[in-house]
Amino acid sequence: MIISIILAVLLGFAGLIIIGQLASRSLGFSHSFKNVSAREVGPKLDECILEDNGSHNKVAVISVEGIITSHSANETGNNMVEVIKAQLDRAAEDDRVKAVILKIDSPGGEVMASDQIYKAIELFQEDEKDEHGKPGRKGKPVICSMGSLAASGGYYISAPCRWIVADELTLTGSIGVIMHGWNYRGLMDKVGIAPMTFKSGKFKDMLSPDRATNEIPVEEREMVQALINETFEKFKGVVADGRANAHDLNKKEGKALADNWEDFADGRVMSGKQALELGLVDDLGDFDTAVDRAFTIAHIKNANIIEYRERYDFANFLSMFGQGAQVKDIKLDVGVDIPKLRSGCLYYLWQMPGN
Repeated sequence: MIISIILAVLLGFAGLIIIGQLASRSLGFSHSFKNVSAREVGPKLDECILEDNGSHNKVAVISVEGIITSHSANETGNNMVEVIKAQLDRAAEDDRVKAVILKIDSPGGEVMASDQIYKAIELFQEDEKDEHGKPGRKGKPVICSMGSLAASGGYYISAPCRWIVADELTLTGSIGVIMHGWNYRGLMDKVGIAPMTFKSGKFKDMLSPDRATNEIPVEEREMVQALINETFEKFKGVVADGRANAHDLNKKEGKALADNWEDFADGRVMSGKQALELGLVDDLGDFDTAVDRAFTIAHIKNANIIEYRERYDFANFLSMFGQGAQVKDIKLDVGVDIPKLRSGCLYYLWQMPGN
């Protein structure tokens, strides 16, 4: 009975909003023939104070947790890349924000999503110019604070940061690329199922899981490996350029890449201490260490520590009513964040044991 009353109240609110929208649409049509019911899309962010130090200045914290992806949307309908870009834009527009701390706890993820976040961070730190070529907005430094895990794509997005702080026991590195797939032709043969494929070209069914492994041409294996190698070279270039740029700005205070760092870019994970020895990070410490470094680089004595959180409003709740006809997956939380790798896709991802 209580549930029925709650549902009735919610439906009543929904009805009132729909009536209001219809009324405003009708008024808009009669006056200017424009649809005024359109709702702005994209992340809606609220500024929250994590630490109030009574300062005019601010340092914004942007967290990257879990698998880096642009395909999985959260309850507000926005994916990780969209949210991070919106947070960086918000920090760029606020003159009181003097620096950003990128707080990473991630095993990496999709190649494209990692690269989009990397480019957004790189652009955020650059000085802008107006249409006449005159100096515009000044770039702001991004300081990376690594948590327990910042591997593969997690390290990729940290590479452009002005300063990187890792804990001594942080697992990082895993510089490399992986493409995952399954071949179930043997199982098909056992149960008497034969695939039928019609194709326009020799390689149109590349990476098909229903071909016998001895049917895969040597040229196809070489092409796939060449794609992997090209993406791997991109990863190493991002690391080399990012660390070189940071070292030019940090001078003797930061760490330069070791001459033999590429010998360790074979997919292995390493501790924060090992990463420091190779020049992949600048300092060992925790989040407070990153905050202190942000103050130093931004030339400020103090600042309020803030973050931008997504707003989940009533409009998001109502949007669920319009999705009733769509089939939804039922998700079971088993306490482990298992990456869902799509066959044929490239990943900057460290596959943890058991995943």
